[in-house]
Amino acid sequence: MNMISNHPPTAELQAMDAAHHMHPFTDGDDLAAKGARIITRASGVTLTDSEGEEILDAMAGLWCVNVGYGRDSLAEVAARQMKELPYYNTFFQTSHVPVIALSRKLAELAPGDLNHVFYASGGSDANDTNVRLVRHYWAAKGKPEKTVIISRKNAYHGSTMAGASLGGMTGMHAQGGLPIPDIVHIGQPNWWAEGGEMSPEEFGRARARELEEKIAELGEDRVAAFIAEPIQGAGGVIIPPESYWPEIQRICDAHEILLIADEVICGFGRTGAMFGSLTFGIRPHIMTVAKGLSSGYAPIGASIVCDEVANTVAAAGDFNHGYTYSGHPVSCAVALENLRILEEEKLVENVATVTGPYLKEKWEQLADHPLVGEAVIRGFMASIALTPDKAARAPFAASAGTVGFICRDHCFSSNLVMRHVGDRMIIAPPLVLTKSDVDVLIDRAVQALDLTLTKIKEDGIYR
Repeated sequence: MNMISNHPPTAELQAMDAAHHMHPFTDGDDLAAKGARIITRASGVTLTDSEGEEILDAMAGLWCVNVGYGRDSLAEVAARQMKELPYYNTFFQTSHVPVIALSRKLAELAPGDLNHVFYASGGSDANDTNVRLVRHYWAAKGKPEKTVIISRKNAYHGSTMAGASLGGMTGMHAQGGLPIPDIVHIGQPNWWAEGGEMSPEEFGRARARELEEKIAELGEDRVAAFIAEPIQGAGGVIIPPESYWPEIQRICDAHEILLIADEVICGFGRTGAMFGSLTFGIRPHIMTVAKGLSSGYAPIGASIVCDEVANTVAAAGDFNHGYTYSGHPVSCAVALENLRILEEEKLVENVATVTGPYLKEKWEQLADHPLVGEAVIRGFMASIALTPDKAARAPFAASAGTVGFICRDHCFSSNLVMRHVGDRMIIAPPLVLTKSDVDVLIDRAVQALDLTLTKIKEDGIYR
């Protein structure tokens, strides 16, 4: 059976899905009992399921569909490239036009002297590249003992062995023998959950200084790099206090370690600038990109590397690393067209000056809801913290994530895709979201919050 414009009934699709498809980050038995929601098509910011219900996708797929769904030109570019050169690798002293053109374009867009690109299939394996790249760089500099990479608790850097190790999520570390050696973690800049009596500014500086303390503890001669997301995405859209990144930059400048900015979520317009590094004044040696690079229309990721690191590695002989789909010609061609759309339609500027401010105004009003303790936003990344006591920033009388899960289900039943991370609700909509779409998003979010409040009062956990 070739799918699937005229698809089988929903129940039949759900049964096939349960029988054969293993879902990421999912309890398989629980989903099989419930039945997956089957998405059949999409346009703009709207998904349509197999029952014909229209859903506002406030998560842009998986943080990635920046230019929105249904872009004919991206499909046309992919088809044209498949006919001309569907695949070739760049391992054996060869190259091709799409990878050359995309590399030049990324060097033009990236800040500072980030002029070199090593390709992957997505963000996870690009971060695997970064582990090997920084260790090889220091070995080439005659310092092979510099192998330790410092990351943060509750960070997300992918789900491969190295990516999940770089990430600081305990649920991932509990499965598969993680983290791998020489990766360590410091505290996250989550003032709402962990700031105690400190002001956000005091807390931001204190958390940044944990990096300097960890470097001193391990020895600067052992530390290769620090990796962090400009805004923690999958960790709950944790926007750091304004004091945080300047102090991190000072510490990295003062010590002989590389700074890696994981821009997989923040990159290509989501923060209201082309990169989160520009939003926060970060000067990284390496940026990890993926997701918005192709708006999810084709798998692609990359490490954008500064002159010093790239030139040192190039002078050291073979870098014995790469992937079958590094610089895939179809993905590169799609990414180029995606970047053209971002620039010509001024989507990033629109987020910064038009729809972003409107979403910010409406989103911050959610803090008036009795269930919401804070509503924070930067560009098109936003989150709300759910709490029974705003002043105390208190948890619920239930295990962490219970209320968030209830709220997520009410969002989905209200035809809104809004994720939960613990008891935070998060959004990252396509950059093509209009003001009228914002109004629909907020109306559905309030409806879900009201339903959640009623439910948890009935269950006795609103305390």
